[in-house]
Amino acid sequence: MVHPDDIVFDGWDISSMDLGSAMERAQVLDWSLQEKLRPHMSHLRPRPSIYFPEFIAANQASRADNVLTGTMAEQLEQIRADIQDFRQTSGVDKIIVLWTANTERFCDITAGVNDTAKNLLSTIQTGGEVSPSTLFAVASILEGCAYLNGSPQNTFVPGVIELAVERNVFIGGDDFKSGQTKIKSVLVDFLISAGIKPTSIVSYNHLGNNDGKNLSAPQQFRSKEISKSNVVDDMVNSNPILYHNGEKPDHCVVIKYVPNVGDSKRAMDEYTSEIMMGGTNTIIMHNTCEDSLLASPIILDLVLLTELCQRVHVRPQGSETYQSFHSVLAIISFLCKAPLIPPGAPLVNAFFRQRACIENVLRACLGLSPQNHMHLEHKLQRGFLPHNANRVQEDMAAKTKTVFCNGYHPFEQNGVGAHVVKEATIG
Repeated sequence: MVHPDDIVFDGWDISSMDLGSAMERAQVLDWSLQEKLRPHMSHLRPRPSIYFPEFIAANQASRADNVLTGTMAEQLEQIRADIQDFRQTSGVDKIIVLWTANTERFCDITAGVNDTAKNLLSTIQTGGEVSPSTLFAVASILEGCAYLNGSPQNTFVPGVIELAVERNVFIGGDDFKSGQTKIKSVLVDFLISAGIKPTSIVSYNHLGNNDGKNLSAPQQFRSKEISKSNVVDDMVNSNPILYHNGEKPDHCVVIKYVPNVGDSKRAMDEYTSEIMMGGTNTIIMHNTCEDSLLASPIILDLVLLTELCQRVHVRPQGSETYQSFHSVLAIISFLCKAPLIPPGAPLVNAFFRQRACIENVLRACLGLSPQNHMHLEHKLQRGFLPHNANRVQEDMAAKTKTVFCNGYHPFEQNGVGAHVVKEATIG
């Protein structure tokens, strides 16, 4: 995998403040650490960004002193030019664009406007409702750069997804899964799989950073509310014994802006569940989430994992050609609140199933069988030794690794052991 020290940073912001000054304004890091970092940060200045006031809270206007002008099409071309300039001046091998900016309001999906790639590109030329994050996504895709969305708005309208598939470019998101929602994806999975039925989930947050300030506007909060609420849906649907006929827990999410707490977001949760004989189980939790510091390593992991996925190709049994991952990069769901998935793919929000997906993909690339917890060889009367052997061939001339996994592997697929013959390469 790429070493984090080999990542070169650049970017855009509607605020012209250099990153040293922005670090001081944010008050996230201790002052002694800021003093050490300032020489490395102060020379970094953001490029002018796209600012459409109707998409973010009005209270962000005072920061907007570094914005692009011109038509929507002209601003799109400027973002593309910035990407091209960075590619030339930095000398990097690959560029991945990641949205970490303000949460936008939801964008309407409208026929003839953003429902297809052709219509979306036409709308950008003629003017219409296109969000800044969607414009950045389109610019990235047209430049062949993977685009990741770290905020909860619907950046990936159907036209963007179609364009990414046409250009064979990775997209992924939405919204970093950093604090309260990460706990929720673990706890709800635990309760439901243990046969305990959550009937009410109430999540209350207050925070004082600029994210909280922006989310104090109703339309922007609605985007966040949707991404935080949907995280339990697939886990509820996985247990028709506990939940039937479309039944769901009451789920309420509240976010309030309290400047005094700064970046130390307070998250309070109450999980009320039905248990046997009409009993009630209640779990109440208080979680102080250092918002930015929890998100920062997720940003790095998203970039590193996405870059690795660009080098993985698979040849299914019986096929003569290799293929890459789908343009909608579902493998990064582990790091996102509202994972974007390819059409027809199962939605998985359960934390440990998402993690197992990444682990097993990486194991396959190393010629290892999928990780499992059956351990059948240790549970039988006399035990057994799996008769399969993994064989790894290294083609040094092509600098690729070809992995063959043949035979019966003691892992579960649809309830039975599966026979697999797979081949994968990492370039």
